[in-house]
Amino acid sequence: MTAPRPYALLAEVTYRCPLHLSVLLEPCSCPQGGGYSDMHALNGELTTDEWKRVIRDAATLGVLQIGFSGGEPLARRDLAELVHAAREVSLYTNLITSGIGFDDDRISALRDAGLDSVQLSFQSDDADLADEIAGARAHRRKLDVAAKIRAAGIPLSLNFVIHRRNIDRLPEMIELSESLGAERVELANVQFYGWAFLNRAALLPTQEQVTRAREIAMEAKARLAGKIDIFYVLPDYYETWPKPCLSGWGQRYFTVNPTGDVLPCPTASSAIPDSRFENVRAHAIDWIWRESESFNRFRGTEWMPEPCRSCPQKEIDFGGCRCQAALLTGNAANTDPVCTLSPNRARVDAVLRDINSSNNHAPDWTYRVNPKTLDC
Repeated sequence: MTAPRPYALLAEVTYRCPLHLSVLLEPCSCPQGGGYSDMHALNGELTTDEWKRVIRDAATLGVLQIGFSGGEPLARRDLAELVHAAREVSLYTNLITSGIGFDDDRISALRDAGLDSVQLSFQSDDADLADEIAGARAHRRKLDVAAKIRAAGIPLSLNFVIHRRNIDRLPEMIELSESLGAERVELANVQFYGWAFLNRAALLPTQEQVTRAREIAMEAKARLAGKIDIFYVLPDYYETWPKPCLSGWGQRYFTVNPTGDVLPCPTASSAIPDSRFENVRAHAIDWIWRESESFNRFRGTEWMPEPCRSCPQKEIDFGGCRCQAALLTGNAANTDPVCTLSPNRARVDAVLRDINSSNNHAPDWTYRVNPKTLDC
């Protein structure tokens, strides 16, 4: 099979996090479990020189943009050096951050290194709710960071992680985005992988909430056209057809995690336990992308079972999300259960019936770490 050209690299440069992994839903790929002290991978993080090689090799392969993520990428003191390395090979650079640790000196250093944009995560517009969700007092610091980013002349994107507890505040979150001068806003309903999967009953919104939120998002998108780009991501469970997995497994995107494993998607290593992924310390990225079993396992359409194999949608959604199939059915090769044609769709419908039951009350969520033990 001829491999397509990749478009983007997600560089998860560290699992370290100043929020001590208390956060429930920050957009990072930290492993499940307790605090970082029990993560043996800390001492195995790629060095500065190794990351520079990854960046050069990704550009040679055809990548056009790189997102620096984590954990909290600002925990790497060499982050500006890595951004500069990416700009030297003409990659568009984006920093995906909680904002904690982003002071004036770091902002200036990253701007001077050539950082193109910042995506800053928020949990709500309301400080008390946001801090409750995060399990740490972080919201007001994020507001300060957003102002500093804009003052430095760096384009600002905001990511609001939407779920049952905050979705009814969507108008206020959009209003906050306007006041902060964001150029792009992603209103991303939680996708149920990792820690969010374990908290699914507490986080999945009701049908009524989803319908109203979509109307609000579409109205704002039209009203703010030309001023702010607004993207609303519907919860997968309420879809009729599955979303393509990052434009298809091994089609356009890949992730390199802090210890050098190369993944077709950020959640694959935790969601698909029988997978084995190659490492940049043992193999060239070009070989991993084109030849490795992990990237070819679900690439294209030949691997598909029925009903995907006969479906006219198969080169549009590529069978949906492999991680979702693994989590809900125990087999990553199955049709994404979100699809109405999937023989496993009943599993999704059962979850939705429970969530939308008039007698159902959302349980409390479980944090990675008890926030009462933290002093953030």
